[in-house]
Amino acid sequence: MDFLRPSTLDEALAMKTEFPDAVPIAGGTDVMVELNFDARRPPALLDLGRVAELSVWTQENGHVRLGATVPYSRVVTELGDVLPGLAMASRTVGSPQIRNRGTVGGNLGSASPAGDAHPPLVAVAADIEVASTRGTRTIPAREFFTGPKKSALEPDELIVAVRVPKAAGPQQFSKVGTRNAMVIAVCSFAVALDVTNKSVGTGIGSAGPTPLRARQAEEFAAAELPWGSGEPLPENIARAFGELVGAAARPIDDVRGSAAYRRHALSVLARRTLGWAWQSALQEVAT
Repeated sequence: MDFLRPSTLDEALAMKTEFPDAVPIAGGTDVMVELNFDARRPPALLDLGRVAELSVWTQENGHVRLGATVPYSRVVTELGDVLPGLAMASRTVGSPQIRNRGTVGGNLGSASPAGDAHPPLVAVAADIEVASTRGTRTIPAREFFTGPKKSALEPDELIVAVRVPKAAGPQQFSKVGTRNAMVIAVCSFAVALDVTNKSVGTGIGSAGPTPLRARQAEEFAAAELPWGSGEPLPENIARAFGELVGAAARPIDDVRGSAAYRRHALSVLARRTLGWAWQSALQEVAT
């Protein structure tokens, strides 16, 4: 196995063009597990750890451009106020050691349906910036995933950044697992409220072949929430929202949970997270 170590993004892109089967590695929290269990044996690894351009984030035009190798721990400590949903999801990833190494870019590259970063990115309609020696293009997060551990990336492309809209209102993320920490989600859910435009975004994880949206739930909540009234969230709206989220899932039975359990759990998560987000919105109005 070859080990490639570029120092700049241009070098990395050139190497990916020359070795399209090379697997990018940054934190290694997914790739090294597969290698250790002999589940994967690529011809080459492309180490992105020394590519400085990928390790920074900036704010521009109402978005955060998050470099592909910025670790979860920095998302939590540096971006919790502007990307609260993604920060919440980042807090649930593995152990502190994993959060110090693992990256949102790596999570996207693995394209696992259970990736914790995916639901909040889908909920806010983030964009994935990918590049090759042919140029740069942007892929909506809602179109990035094409199947279990499959994405819209071309063989010569690398994920270089994620463009995430700054929060336009309260956001929440929650997941169910077999224990409280260091666990793959049985299912997960993210919700984002845009209080100015009176819209709702959703993201479902680990309950389908790819991360999903609950479009009918979004439309229902946008139309039925008592925006600007200062009123608590009506129980019937929360319950109906949860039922629509559960119906939008496409789960299977596996060792972590049955399809029926996942639908039920998502309904509960959706009801609770919408309630938490709505309560935050009321508190912001009150202050």
